[in-house]
Amino acid sequence: MSEKGARGIRRLCQATVNSMNGLRGAFRSEEAVRQEIGLLAVAVPAAFWFTGDAVERVLLVASVVLVLLVELLNTAVEYTVDRIGPEYHELSGLAKDIGSAAVLVSLVLAAAVWLIILL
Repeated sequence: MSEKGARGIRRLCQATVNSMNGLRGAFRSEEAVRQEIGLLAVAVPAAFWFTGDAVERVLLVASVVLVLLVELLNTAVEYTVDRIGPEYHELSGLAKDIGSAAVLVSLVLAAAVWLIILL
């Protein structure tokens, strides 16, 4: 948690520490995050291998980064819902399902970008 009232470089440093803690925690606890980081590790060199155009490379890599970003947000939603309580509630289930749908949409988008550019 960042210090209240921190400003400037100190706030930026604390925000960076918090972000790294979040990435580390998501990596350790979520298999989907590990899989998507693995996908990104393959996608970056592949984007350079398959295309010579900088814009195409950016689109290929960014589409996979977007999947990871959406997965991180989905994980945050799931943890928040789980923190509220273990009992089933229709809205909690719907919130988790919507987060999952967002991940699916980002995956479909990434696949479409890769197919369009590579074919």
